[in-house]
Amino acid sequence: MFPDPVVWQNYVDIWERADMTTWLKNTLILSVTVTVLQVVTGSFAAYGFSKMRFRGRDALFLLYIGTIAVPWQSYMIPQFIMLSEAGLSNTLWAIIALQTFSAFGVFLMKQFFETIPEELSEAARLDGLSEYGIWRRIMMPLSVPAIASLTLLMFVNTWNDYLGPLIYLRSPDLWTIQLGLKSFIGQYNAEHALIMTGSVLSVLPIAIIFLLGQRYFVEGVASTGLKG
Repeated sequence: MFPDPVVWQNYVDIWERADMTTWLKNTLILSVTVTVLQVVTGSFAAYGFSKMRFRGRDALFLLYIGTIAVPWQSYMIPQFIMLSEAGLSNTLWAIIALQTFSAFGVFLMKQFFETIPEELSEAARLDGLSEYGIWRRIMMPLSVPAIASLTLLMFVNTWNDYLGPLIYLRSPDLWTIQLGLKSFIGQYNAEHALIMTGSVLSVLPIAIIFLLGQRYFVEGVASTGLKG
């Protein structure tokens, strides 16, 4: 199970032979930016769907959630054309624009928001707090488990994304860790030790984040299935 001996030189060699700094930097920028934006936009929409009353709310929510069943491959070509015409192709902004909004994130946050008693929102409105204030000062602090779950899922999804960067990021200076490792494997297909070293480096940040937020993640997944 444990290597004997541990060859630490592999971690030095892969840093010298591959552009790991650029790959990790680009992947970290995308993962953090997309995760933050999805938490903000998802919680905003979830608050509207769960705590505000307006005509056609349930039908609109079902329609929006229904988009989860539509595979990305069915509309990625027109999406690519739109982003190319907007001048976002071959930029990190293309990936950010693609993943800023998520129906899954709205669903996850809405399920948790519905477990928070409505009396808290009503009392805040009577005290003169705006809807934005209720979202920021009441809903978000009480939703740490759901936020942690969404953060972990979106970070892992963005970090491991291969097809999106493959389509939109053509310049080597913009490659993510997944594209970089694929290119590295093509060049050093016989260097199995270095390939495994790169794989460890790509998994390590996800493992650290999961270990740090494991308690909140389990609590968030368990509580988002409850209502009342």
